[in-house]
Amino acid sequence: MAIHSRQSGFTLVELLIVLSIIGLLGATSMAIYRNARVRGDETAAVATLQGITQAQFAYAQLCGNQRYAPSLAALTTPMPTTSQAFLSPDLGMDPLVKSGYRFTLGGTVVTDAGVTCTGVSPVEAYQVTADPERPGLSGIRYFATNTDRAVYEDSETFTGNMPESGRPSHGTEMK
Repeated sequence: MAIHSRQSGFTLVELLIVLSIIGLLGATSMAIYRNARVRGDETAAVATLQGITQAQFAYAQLCGNQRYAPSLAALTTPMPTTSQAFLSPDLGMDPLVKSGYRFTLGGTVVTDAGVTCTGVSPVEAYQVTADPERPGLSGIRYFATNTDRAVYEDSETFTGNMPESGRPSHGTEMK
């Protein structure tokens, strides 16, 4: 009678192949996750810029006598007549850091116009820039908008060269 000794289990080569496949799938999924995260942060940045632009337009119409708020904090100050702010309170920091982007609002203060209904000196025109906090990780693109209410994108920052009205010297308008 012959005795067969049979060992059950996987060989070392088989285990290494399975571990290699798992590692490859993990690396691929992390790259996809990172890309999705960057796109999400960029989408949030554009939505925030559009929200600021809409708030500035409403502020000019209802509170600023056709002039704009000088800061994001001014946009979160409630109007005395309605007790409603133009922008959500969580967006009222200057500069604002949200979803991996830093938002900075600027403008030239008008000194001869008096104060707005919220008690601040208005600006004639404004510009807002959105730069990734960690370029390449929290965002790849840079965004900006101004009094003309168009949002622009580029691979380099608009900070320091975004006009208060009109097209910037670089970048393309997002449609």
